Formats: sequence, structure tokens, C-alpha cells
Amino acid sequence: MVLSESLRAQYPADLVAAALTQQALRAAARAKFSQAAQMLFTRAGLEQASSELTARHSAARFAGVRLVADLCCGIGGNLVALAADRAASASSMITDSSVRIPRKVIRDHERRVVGIDADPLTAEFARHNVAVCAPGARAAVVCADVTELPLGGFDAIYIDPARRVGGPSEGRRRLRAGQSRPPLAWCLRLAGTIGRVCIKAAPGIRRDLVPGGWETEFVAVGRDLKEALLWSPGLATAGVTSRATILPGDHSLTGVGLAIGRGAGPAAGPGERQRPPVRLAAPGTYLLDPSPAVTRAGLVTDLAEMLGVWQIDPMIAFLSSNKAVETPFARTLRVLESAPWHEKAFASKLRALGIGAADIRRRGLAGDVSVIHRRLGLAGPGAATVVLTRVNDRPWGLICAPVSG
Repeated sequence: MVLSESLRAQYPADLVAAALTQQALRAAARAKFSQAAQMLFTRAGLEQASSELTARHSAARFAGVRLVADLCCGIGGNLVALAADRAASASSMITDSSVRIPRKVIRDHERRVVGIDADPLTAEFARHNVAVCAPGARAAVVCADVTELPLGGFDAIYIDPARRVGGPSEGRRRLRAGQSRPPLAWCLRLAGTIGRVCIKAAPGIRRDLVPGGWETEFVAVGRDLKEALLWSPGLATAGVTSRATILPGDHSLTGVGLAIGRGAGPAAGPGERQRPPVRLAAPGTYLLDPSPAVTRAGLVTDLAEMLGVWQIDPMIAFLSSNKAVETPFARTLRVLESAPWHEKAFASKLRALGIGAADIRRRGLAGDVSVIHRRLGLAGPGAATVVLTRVNDRPWGLICAPVSG
């Protein structure tokens, strides 16, 4: 407040407000961008922008593609990654909002990546951010409505459609998963013209909205699910319809095999074997909590098969084993107590174990976690994870501790 008042005494109020907003956005952007202190952001652009880590991951599949369009490029998070290895000449800015992309912009010797966004300020910020993060990149930024541009001259398209609507004056609201502007159907139709298309979608998108032949990839950073990438047949991996990727490390799980680390290939091709049913049994010594990328990709049973573990209930995404399992695709917990769920009995056991802090994970059972936490009456110096779930369709509880290392 003191800084704001001091600045307002020397500079126009709107300039001070813009500067302080940039300061706050740059501080928030440090979690996504290593050069955030030199970049420019809009609030909506920062919210939707891919981080450097996730943007580099998606850009890798465009390696070798001659000319890429980044549609709805926002503040340029993905544009920077796409342009990073295409350095040659300074980035340029075309500001006419009614522009039809000139031939000189998309000629091979002129540009390798073209970012397009309908908002003039956002497009200007994207141009600035490319200059900061990928100096010398063969990139251009066009301010235009992507639905009104001829796109046939591009070899591939990356598109990150808006998933919030409304402006600052009316308040922004999040669209439902699968809804966007441009609409998902419009984005999917691009593959009929260009062939090689990647659509960034909200991680909650229903897989049944994605056409056959496309690959749906759910990307997590550590345990945090960040985004879904829809790869058209021209960019999809042959035989793969669903994929879970864990970053950093590019660990990838698909329905036809497991790849740990960059460059590792799938263990088997489609149709090479008939997968036996995953074994169902009560929890053993260890509980495996799959990454949300794995559960969203529908690959829990694939993970169980690859790791040689079992599922505790056919409808619940928890796996179990009698030996500690180390995998980037799941968090492994040591089971201290496993029994049919009875709140008073578990409260007594937690007190006996000296558990004063509990992370309650509920999956497959109804109930307010905060209310349950209060009724357990926890006390003591210890900490544990309390899992409320189902085993063979029966309410079940587990008290777990993390596996060290």
C-alpha cells in the first residue's frame, strides 16, 4: 500500500496499477517460467499457459515439422517451446486484426512457427515473451481470429482454445470440461485440413469426446495433473489411444506397454497378447495410489499388470502388493492397519498410534472429509494417511505411512 501510494504521487494511476499487476503476475509465474521476471503476463493468460516443463514435452513431438501454427497462443508459453529450436532471425509482430496470413510469413525461409491470438494485448505479450525466452527464433505473432484465417499452408497445428469466458467487467467463468472457444468440434475438424494437430484440453475432458484414431495423453507433473493433449492420427503413436505421462522424466504408460524415461519404447504392440484379468484381493502390506494421470487415462489395470500387483476392488483405483514398489506412476504407502471401516474403532486405533495429523483420502465412499476428520479426535505427534474406500464393495479403512525414499 505504501509503495502504491508513493508511485501514484509520481505517475498516472493506470500506469501504476498496470506495473503492480505485472509485479504480482511475475511473482506467481515463477512456478511456471524460469525467466518470469522478464516476461509479460495477463491474468487469464498466465492461468491457462502451459509451464516450461509441459510445453517442452508437447513441443518434442513436433520435432522435424517444417512449419507449425500455435493457435490461441495466449502469452506464448507453448509458442516459446515450439520456437526454441527454430532460432535464426528476430521474431516479428503483425498487428492488423483482420490480417490474412501473408505468404511471406509462412514461407520456409521466413518463419518456422506462427503464433495467433485474437487479443491485441495478449499477442503483443506473446511477441515480447518469445523475444525474451527464445531470442532469434524464427517466429511470428499474428493478431487475428483463428476461425477466420486460411490455415492450409501449415504443416502442423497446436491449439490451446480458451476454457474461460467473460471479461474483467463481467467476471470470468470456467467452461465445463470438453467445452472451449473455439469449440472442441471445430478444433477436431482441423485434422481434416492439416493432418497433424495437437489440442490442449482440460484434464477433466471425457475420453469419449475424442474420435477414434486420436491419442489422448494426460500429463502430470509429479502428483499434479496439469493438462490433456489430444493428438490427431498424424501425430498419434500407432496403436495407442490413451497415455499417462509423468514429468519430469517423460515417464509414459500406455495400454500397450510401459516406457520409463525419454526414448524408451512400449513393451508390446497392439493385438500381441490377450490381457488376463487383474487379480482382485484385499489390501496387502503396501497400498499403491496411482497418479491421477493414470486414472484419467483409464490405465489402472494396465499399471497393475505391468507391476505385477493386484486391485483391491474392481471399481476403485487403488492397487496393492506385499512388497514395496517403486514407480513414477503411483505413490506407495505402507499399510499400518487394514479393516472394514468403523469410525469409532479407527479413531481408537489412531489415538493408540499417536496420530495427531491425518491426510484423509476418500475414494468410493460418501462422507464429508472435514467432518470425519473432526470426529476422529486425533491427538499425538505422529502423522498418517487415512484411506476410506471399498474392498469387494464393502466399506474399508486403511491407516498408512509413506514409504521412505
